[in-house]
Amino acid sequence: MIWYVLLFFVLLMILYKANKNTKKVEVNTISLETPDKKDSISKLTVLHLSDIHLENISVSPAELYEQIRHDTIDIIALTGDFLDRKRSIPKLVPYLQVLQKINPTYGTFAVFGNHDYVLKGEHFDRLKETLESNGCRTLQNENITIEIEGNLLNIIGIDDYSTNRSNLAQSFEGVKEGYNLVLTHDPNVVLEMDNFHFDYLLSGHFHGGQIHWPKPYHLKKMGKLVGMNMIKGLHYHKGKPFYISEGLGQTGVNIRIGSRPEITLHQLS
Repeated sequence: MIWYVLLFFVLLMILYKANKNTKKVEVNTISLETPDKKDSISKLTVLHLSDIHLENISVSPAELYEQIRHDTIDIIALTGDFLDRKRSIPKLVPYLQVLQKINPTYGTFAVFGNHDYVLKGEHFDRLKETLESNGCRTLQNENITIEIEGNLLNIIGIDDYSTNRSNLAQSFEGVKEGYNLVLTHDPNVVLEMDNFHFDYLLSGHFHGGQIHWPKPYHLKKMGKLVGMNMIKGLHYHKGKPFYISEGLGQTGVNIRIGSRPEITLHQLS
């Protein structure tokens, strides 16, 4: 009997620490140079947030602001999975207001993830309108070009790959010669992009495993990249760099083991 009691307390302690991990945000800085670009942008700082998952998040808007308020941000990139319940939409507004307060030089851009598409019809439209009315330009298989210091930055938003919404040809339609920054939710799309040039791709989706102990076995069904041991951080596919964020929130249960909530600053030069 005593062994069952001890086992119960051990499991309780593990769950307690796993929940505490959801509050321990890591702020990572990634510096990426593009030496083969003749007309590269001198320097650009991109704040990248992914997988906010408002149903299971331990980081308040005020705590998010404290983590990022000292940095000069040129672009904010949001790579999907904001929520999956219509009742959570009002909860998104304070986070978006924090991002507006940061006042990025060239704006905030967002794509949608598989959880966002749990919302249907008018509820999804309300999520999109909430983002747009709070300073975010949403991109669904479309792109926008910004001129920076006489050079062109193409921000290309590829819709969610895991729900078969990606359309690469449409996403790249009309893209001019310049620096191609791709935003998408599911990074597995990079395996389909041999004929579509990008200089850097930002994504999320995997949560760094969320429960990454001893290995994130539950991710096996989430695409080929998992089998290639590419589930978080900076990776390359055929020489092209892409980044997989561990996300700010959690899904399913509000715990993390072997992973942390992530805020990423990408310095492009």
